[in-house]
Amino acid sequence: MKKVFIYFFVFLFICFILPALLTKWETSTYSEASSENEENPKEASEEASDAYVYNQYGTIKLLHADTNEVEEVALDSYLCNVVSAEMPVDFEKEALKAQAIVARTYTIYKMHYQKHDNADICDDSTCCQAWISKEDRFARWDGDKEAKWDKIEECVNETKGKVITYENQPINAFFHSNSGGKTELPVDVWGGGSNMPYLQVVETLGEEGYTQYNSEVELTNEEILEKLKQKYADIQIDFNNNEDIKILEYTSSGRVKTIKFGNHEISGTEARSIFGLKSTNFEFVKEEGKIKFIVKGYGHGVGMSQTGADSMAKSGSTAEEIIQHFYVGVEIKEVNSL
Repeated sequence: MKKVFIYFFVFLFICFILPALLTKWETSTYSEASSENEENPKEASEEASDAYVYNQYGTIKLLHADTNEVEEVALDSYLCNVVSAEMPVDFEKEALKAQAIVARTYTIYKMHYQKHDNADICDDSTCCQAWISKEDRFARWDGDKEAKWDKIEECVNETKGKVITYENQPINAFFHSNSGGKTELPVDVWGGGSNMPYLQVVETLGEEGYTQYNSEVELTNEEILEKLKQKYADIQIDFNNNEDIKILEYTSSGRVKTIKFGNHEISGTEARSIFGLKSTNFEFVKEEGKIKFIVKGYGHGVGMSQTGADSMAKSGSTAEEIIQHFYVGVEIKEVNSL
């Protein structure tokens, strides 16, 4: 009888108790192993969360003006091409970061107010903003091209999602090369801007050392007359009469607003276009049989001066401080918060 009981106990142990113990041990071992394996995915997830994910605007439709083709590209990849086209890579990093934020803001603004039926923005700088392919950029750069591109990418990536806002809306973030000492009001360039109070006249220090600050254009009297005739067929000028060529009015920033040429009065922006001047911040001197235009600055003068941004960065200003200097009363926000 005793042997029967022992056999029965052994039978129970082998059939029921031992499998249960083994199962518990295997489950425990697997659980521990799983816990160790999950540490890497968790770390990867935390790293991935550092990447900015756009709720919208993550991709744009880019019109290539030379081919009329529309390409859909990631916003920040597009901005690397823009920043490398719009600002010299040897500028200070905080200036390049400011340019990245400005270009991102300008792009998103254009997405709200499209000029093109089938695209958000184009790569023609005279219409929207400049863009250059990485291959073409490398072909024009000297030195360590990969390091230069890495610098551009860092500036774009370190500002991911950041846009300039006024009253919680992205601004029309105009920018230009060199202000010649002061920026300009939109109304004095395009005749509008009353709805853009963040674009005011502000002083820009330190631009004098840049090549874009000074320029000259010298034209003969005949060349002056011929260029004006293309627009005004009835133009008549007495070059011996000082009253026939005269600046009549200046803008609030000191640029030429209206200038007289003989029997016509034209705007400073029109004179800039006709005579190929770098800005409307000019004066002129008459010489024997010719006129010399002496110009300060480069570009329309509205918004951020790129050389001014670099000068500020060299003095220790951050990208945010640069932006808040050139755009009055603005805030820099995450686009996902808008």
